[in-house]
This record gives sequence, structure tokens and C-alpha cells, in this order.
Amino acid sequence: MRVEIRAPRLSDASVYAAAVRRSAEHVGRWNPVEPDGLVDLVRRQGETLRSFLIFDVEDGGLVGSCNVANIVRGRFCNGSLGYNSYLPYNGTGRMTEGMRLVVDRCFTGEVEGGLGLHRLEINVQPENGPSIGMAERLGFRHEGYTPRMLFLQGAWRDHERFALTAEEWAGLDQAGPGAAASGGAGSGQTGGRP
Repeated sequence: MRVEIRAPRLSDASVYAAAVRRSAEHVGRWNPVEPDGLVDLVRRQGETLRSFLIFDVEDGGLVGSCNVANIVRGRFCNGSLGYNSYLPYNGTGRMTEGMRLVVDRCFTGEVEGGLGLHRLEINVQPENGPSIGMAERLGFRHEGYTPRMLFLQGAWRDHERFALTAEEWAGLDQAGPGAAASGGAGSGQTGGRP
């Protein structure tokens, strides 16, 4: 693996801020992200929000971030993925590798250090081709279209909805669909943004 994932720490604040600033135009057209937002993100971790940072193993750089937001337990056992990739790693496939680790962690049982979820969804603005590509590379199926779903950048934005269950994930080749494709996602946001 070229990447590793872990929960954000306060000590990551300067690396996170630099990555967000460097990638502001790349990520910001889909979702405004604050360079100093990591402190708040760390503070909000809990039952309904878990976050992961994706780091390049070789140089230690921040490849991307992912939030598992709106976590609901019980009979629903669902979470929503939102993610951002950061330059200069966009288009190298590292974000896809990191997201596979995140999805695996989401479906792994809680006793084994995972979230033990049954279903994940990704909601993406229809014009955000890179993030739709990420959902497809990970094996998520298109479920539908939700008009005026999220209020982003001063307007209610439509979203395409993708989903994946633990059973579907277990049945996929772990290299994942489109493994040969390079993975540079822009931003697939579902709330709980970084």
C-alpha cells in the first residue's frame, strides 16, 4: 500500500491547513473547506461522526480526508461518506487506495476496530465527475437523484446518491472495480465536511 489512514489529531493542524490552502481551488468549487477546520473536526468526533486522514507512506504528505457522517446505528446501521483529495496527489490513485481502506474500516466489526456499519452512501453534485468516478471505482451503485439536498455555497444543491452494503463490499474483488484507473476525486460531500 502506498497510503495509510488514521483519525485526525490536533498535531495534524498545520499539515491539514497547508493541504487545504494548496488545494482550495480544486476542492472549493464543490465545497468550501476551512484551513483551520481540523481543530473543530477533532472536537466533533464521536458516535455520529468519524473522520480519517489519508497519508502517503513514502513522503508523509496528506493525500486526502474522509468523513463518515450521519452515522445511525440500530436497524439502519448507515453512514454517509464525504471526501476531499489534496494536491499534489490528485490523479495518482492514492486517494482511491485510501478510500478503500476507509470503506473496509467502516464495514469491519466494531470488535475489530471498525465501525461495524451495514450500509454507506455517497452523495455527489451531478457536475462533480471526479467524485462520481470515485464512487464507481469503489463499487458503489447509483441509487438515485435528490433535488436540493444540501445547502452549499449559498444555494440548495442537487445530488446523485450512491450506496454500498457490507455484503456487496465483501463480494467485490478487494482491488475494487476500476482498480487500474487512477483515483483523483475532487470532493464528494455528504455533510460533516472537513
